[in-house]
Amino acid sequence: MKKIKVMTVFGTRPEAIKMAPLVKALEATEWCETQVAVTGQHREMLDQVLEVFAIKPAYDLAIMKAGQTIEEITTRILSKFGAVLEEAQPDLVLVHGDTTTAFAAGLSAFYRQIPVGHVEAGLRTWDLAQPFPEEANRQLIDVFAQLYFAPTQQSRDNLLKEGKEAAGIFVTGNTAIDAMGYTVAARPQLTAAAWAPGRKVAGAPKILVTMHRRENLGEPMAQVFRALRQVLAEQPEARVVFPMHKNPAVRKLAQEILGDLDQVELIEPLDVVAFQNLMAECQLVLTDSGGLQEEAPGLGVPVLVLRETTERPEGVQAGTVRLVGTEETAVYQAVTAMLTDEAAYHKMAHAANPYGDGTASQRIVAAIAYHFGLVSTRPADFTF
Repeated sequence: MKKIKVMTVFGTRPEAIKMAPLVKALEATEWCETQVAVTGQHREMLDQVLEVFAIKPAYDLAIMKAGQTIEEITTRILSKFGAVLEEAQPDLVLVHGDTTTAFAAGLSAFYRQIPVGHVEAGLRTWDLAQPFPEEANRQLIDVFAQLYFAPTQQSRDNLLKEGKEAAGIFVTGNTAIDAMGYTVAARPQLTAAAWAPGRKVAGAPKILVTMHRRENLGEPMAQVFRALRQVLAEQPEARVVFPMHKNPAVRKLAQEILGDLDQVELIEPLDVVAFQNLMAECQLVLTDSGGLQEEAPGLGVPVLVLRETTERPEGVQAGTVRLVGTEETAVYQAVTAMLTDEAAYHKMAHAANPYGDGTASQRIVAAIAYHFGLVSTRPADFTF
């Protein structure tokens, strides 16, 4: 039997984490020839994930350049990825999420009339400025994709609302939950742990913070950091751990506002294993990331989202995450409540995670097999 050539393409650390378990699932099949291409949009952080999951790309575009603009990322991928497609001749190109890598690589495949499958399809805020440019990227990918691997029923409904064919949409859960099965030590025990305000882990309650969104640079980020200063002044036992993004603007603000506090650890970005195990030890997550809204609830850790809107409303509805924005008083009040209100904390910590059961990759592989006629039964959708 001729094998189906499936190429996965990614370039940033979050993409790599979420695509890694899918690559492993594809490699485990007998009918698939798995091809991996990376763009290097996040060079150092990408390489860490590749090493952890023992993935060796067949193609590396190596586009990373200091101070690169969105236009430069897009044009360099478009100019280089076409040659990769010409050589590899894949039957299907899989892109993930909402990055510029995903958009540009998917567009290149579309130009060559190669089918595109969109992993984590259908997420929407319906506001092209929130987050920027990710909301535009994911909407555009879903214009030219043929297969849609929606993580939730809500994502599926968004795609149907836009007129996408139901036959090409598969509800799979999110591969982020799959990835934690590879990375987090003793995950079942951690998931069942009785998290509580004031719980001491390594001597003190830990708050994990990540911020990097373009729309939060400057005053929004400064307000969050000032709110944290106030919380820490009133909660002397608390500790903040902030793996700082490589963006110099993020680092400058963090060091100016938080750098003199003994309760704050400003550290370099961690590899995926270290980061996710750190998250499992924490009492609370503050983030403007998308992926952490899915991952932390799988570990029983409440998430306060430092954004005005989210493309992942399922977590808000399920009670695993709360939108708090970036206004100083709102952030201060939300964090303080999580550290002092036991009932509110437990309600979030013990809510069920709506984003997956750890088998999303297997559902995607089954959907691809079904699409190519290798099996006659359509895989069942993930339900929460």
